[in-house]
Amino acid sequence: MKLIQVKRKTKKEKRFTEAMGMFTANVIYVKKTFLNIPFKTIHKYRETYYGKVKDCEDCRITA
Repeated sequence: MKLIQVKRKTKKEKRFTEAMGMFTANVIYVKKTFLNIPFKTIHKYRETYYGKVKDCEDCRITA
């Protein structure tokens, strides 16, 4: 049994960019877990409509 694992989870989030405006994107979170309890987000990225992978730092989250 491993104590520390890396897991991925996909969520739909509303995002906003200057070029496209408001859109819903699939955001993939890569988290480090200890005994299945997440304690650190390593990376988060999203896929565009054209299949490219982009970092989430270039768009803002709106509630």
